[in-house]
Amino acid sequence: MQSTPDVMALAHRINPYPLYAELRRDHPVCRVEPGGLMAISRYKDVEYVLKHPELFSSHGLRVAWQPEWVGDNPVAQSLAASDGEEHARLRSLVSRAFTPVAINRLDEKVRASAARLAEGLLARGESDFMEEFATPLPARAISNLLGFDPALERHYKRWTGVIVGVTPVPENEEHVSRTRDTIAEMKRYVQQIIDARRSQPDDDVMGLIVKGGPNGQRPSNQEIIGLAFTLLAAGLETTSFFFAHALRLLAERPDVLERLRADRKLLPKFIEEMLRYNGPIRGLPRIVMADVELSGVRIEHGACILPLIASANRDETRFPHADRFDLAREQTGISFGFGSHYCLGAFLARLEAQAGLDALLDRFSGFSLIPEGVVWNRSLVTSGPLKMPVRVLPV
Repeated sequence: MQSTPDVMALAHRINPYPLYAELRRDHPVCRVEPGGLMAISRYKDVEYVLKHPELFSSHGLRVAWQPEWVGDNPVAQSLAASDGEEHARLRSLVSRAFTPVAINRLDEKVRASAARLAEGLLARGESDFMEEFATPLPARAISNLLGFDPALERHYKRWTGVIVGVTPVPENEEHVSRTRDTIAEMKRYVQQIIDARRSQPDDDVMGLIVKGGPNGQRPSNQEIIGLAFTLLAAGLETTSFFFAHALRLLAERPDVLERLRADRKLLPKFIEEMLRYNGPIRGLPRIVMADVELSGVRIEHGACILPLIASANRDETRFPHADRFDLAREQTGISFGFGSHYCLGAFLARLEAQAGLDALLDRFSGFSLIPEGVVWNRSLVTSGPLKMPVRVLPV
């Protein structure tokens, strides 16, 4: 292994698992590029970091999402990048909209959207799976939930791609201008929504946020914009990449596809194992709040670390035959986090996954990828394709 591996190198974005295995074995805590982050690769250490926010602050996401070259980025001041009382206060503004009862009300709409999109794939025969299914399905769900104009859904992927595509060092000047312009565009739109909800209250998520918390606390404009940014990015990016990874596995493992088509009761198991085996979350940057030691390596107060969720989910000491996709596996991964930072949208993500996979299994007996057309994202937090051409085989 090179002395300072680049976790953003294309080969590692496409398939990071050989590097992660080497890190777990030989360098469980080591410096990586970009930005000289300290990567944490073993399950026990990643779990410890996520369970102790008092020692490992989510403000690390502020460092990751708002380097100096970006300027103001509201998502860096929001829910995912906060801790303690601030996190609890912001979470209380939206938690009512993410209960199982509230999310189940979307089930019929999500299934109808999935059916229409799957019919579109069927009619085309060959198309970009990201553009035609994996992105628009969660986009429509998040529009319904937040109360955004559905006409703007075509912009969501571009918006969220820019947000999570922030890196410690920009790729070039075009990357700088694209990022700043897109954030400004998003801020203008969300401000319009805020103004509309203040003049005409609604019971969608944006209406709840603008109204304020159960104790009458009113969030600032900056906090509302940050919450909207976070919910949009989290609700779209991770779910779209889940579908991409799931379809890729089904294309490579027709035996798994046949088992699912024969027995839909296996779908919940498939979803949990897919999240562990090749989920959409790469890592979650944190700031070390006191000198600490992990796997025999001392990390100083103030260091920025990168707990590698995807590596922890392949740790052989936690998951027997971790590199094997196993529908009978009992252990689940840690893709949704722990404790106060457990993913607010986990129930919605599972609902969308079940509905989307059902729609695909109803109509297709096979999938084949077109590798030369795949384009991968560039992000410290998420991992997946921006474009993924696919051919479908009807039932």
